[in-house]
Amino acid sequence: MASLNRKSIIMDAAGIERALARIAREIARNGPGDGELAIVGIRTRGIPLGERLARQIEEIREECPPFGYLDITLYRDDLQSIGYHPVVGATRLPFDINGTHVVLVDDVLYTGRTVRAALSVLVDYGRPRTIQLAVLVDRGHRELPIRADYVGSEVPTSRGEAIQVNLDETDGEEAVYLCEIPGEEGTTQ
Repeated sequence: MASLNRKSIIMDAAGIERALARIAREIARNGPGDGELAIVGIRTRGIPLGERLARQIEEIREECPPFGYLDITLYRDDLQSIGYHPVVGATRLPFDINGTHVVLVDDVLYTGRTVRAALSVLVDYGRPRTIQLAVLVDRGHRELPIRADYVGSEVPTSRGEAIQVNLDETDGEEAVYLCEIPGEEGTTQ
């Protein structure tokens, strides 16, 4: 992807924290009890977001849901276009997902293709009872019939814009930016 030009800040550290706290409350209120809930982050930024949600849910419910994470690299439908030597990370699901209520966590929902790949990975490991999706930002432009159950912020964008999520764990800063992709054209939808 081309270099991004930051246009504006969507969320600062406090905004990210508020969005995650609200999502955690919604999951704790609406999700199953008795150890049936599991949180699964999608690599890369879905991992720290998922860990944070699991900790916040533990504070609310006084029970920590099991946490795992997925690498979807080999399940992507655009694998040939990202190069012949993709970097594959680990998938770690240290619990049986059969019969659990899984909440997948990612930073940005855009076309839905990342989530589609994550669903394929999950079903290779077992059959959850339900799968829900939590995202920090939903920017629209779906190409697949996928929607998030828990959303921190909806940010309408044009195709010439992107959302950049920076987290302390991966980027050394906490912020969500609306960016312009140089050379891309599009209007806000």
